[in-house]
Amino acid sequence: MRGLSSELGGSLSETLREAAAYSRLVVLCSFQKEESVILDELLPLAPHARVVTIDTGVLFDETLATWRAFEQRFGVRVEIEDATGSPPWAGPEHCCGDAKVAALQRALAGADAWITGLRREQGPTRAGTQLVEVDAKRGGIAKLNPLAHWTQRDLWTRIQERDLPYHPLHDAGYESIGCAPCTQPGGGREGRWAGSAKTECGLHS
Repeated sequence: MRGLSSELGGSLSETLREAAAYSRLVVLCSFQKEESVILDELLPLAPHARVVTIDTGVLFDETLATWRAFEQRFGVRVEIEDATGSPPWAGPEHCCGDAKVAALQRALAGADAWITGLRREQGPTRAGTQLVEVDAKRGGIAKLNPLAHWTQRDLWTRIQERDLPYHPLHDAGYESIGCAPCTQPGGGREGRWAGSAKTECGLHS
């Protein structure tokens, strides 16, 4: 298998070196293949970065196992922002539109930059993703998307080259993995809300 192109590897490293200069840096982690690549490259540069996940209370068991694998491999303690709400799960509109967005706001309180796994290839709503953006919704902090130009093939090449942990549901046909009641196997973001036109949970839109 071909190695990762120097251009892609360079853009990842350069963007993460820029990220590392922020003293209050947050990585939003959902334990998918993108975050495995990011954490592997970032944490040696920025051990001060906070890694935060949003727990809706209805994550796959495989997600919880991947969470443990990430902590063990990367030597990091993942912080939790609770988005379970009351009742614990009341359908995707409540979870996505209210609880998760509020949890993200708490996670980013006091931060001056955050890192995401957004990629242009993921769908039309992400086609314009830039490596570095200004997050106007959150006080103008920096939003860094170091994998913006990467493809699925690029990610799997890096994961195999470095033997990185990854979510086992990717091997079962799940390309994008969210909450267990909503997510189905399938390509692109459409598998996250099967039978719906929904492609974003509100965190990035």
